Amino acid sequence: MESLKFEYRFLHKNGIEENYVLTLDSETLLLQGNLPDKLPDWTCLDHEKCSNCLLDIAEHPYCPAAANLVRLVDNCSKLLSCEKIDIEVITPERKTSYYTSAQRGISSIMGLILATSGCPRTSFFRPMARFHLPLSNTEETTYRAVSMYLVSQYFVNKQGRDADLELKGLVDIYNQVNIVNRFMARRLRHSSEEDSTINALVLLDTFARSIPFAIEDSLDRIRYMFQNIEPLNNF
Repeated sequence: MESLKFEYRFLHKNGIEENYVLTLDSETLLLQGNLPDKLPDWTCLDHEKCSNCLLDIAEHPYCPAAANLVRLVDNCSKLLSCEKIDIEVITPERKTSYYTSAQRGISSIMGLILATSGCPRTSFFRPMARFHLPLSNTEETTYRAVSMYLVSQYFVNKQGRDADLELKGLVDIYNQVNIVNRFMARRLRHSSEEDSTINALVLLDTFARSIPFAIEDSLDRIRYMFQNIEPLNNF
């Protein structure tokens, strides 16, 4: 099968264009060819290692999430968070355009990288990465995350195990990701001359922090859409 490519184009007011392309293995949904030839010290696993890290430093001397962020950090370290730019995002299915802050664009790329980097704490989000929705808001992210989680629980049930329809596992996943984001922010403070990448991670973490609290509220708000759908009209 062919690889999956996701391209972000940053179009600045002065006419300069910056492209960032991510390539995923179509089966494993892991990033391909995204690592630099030499990794900086801040990507070492024992540098600001996440308190919930599942990796053994003997087998993984470098943090896979940090290592895969190096190219993004190097390319975007000069950008200012508040700078308004035109962004084009080309996915395997479509091309979309936005006029927004550099921070939001970087945050969207960062989320895609973290999900597909090989970090065990973010690996759950690889199916979401396959159907990447650039610059999605909290409501869209909540809907997609809950939908993906329930699909995963369908397969759990097919294996003869109890499915989690209360979404407790999803809340725990986001709580673990919050820890990863906090420690990753510490790493990034050692890597960037400007604030764009750190603020982008803060924005990403804001979404991650809001999801556990938004799940019940957001689902209540969209309940009306399912009221008249057979065979769900009696729930």
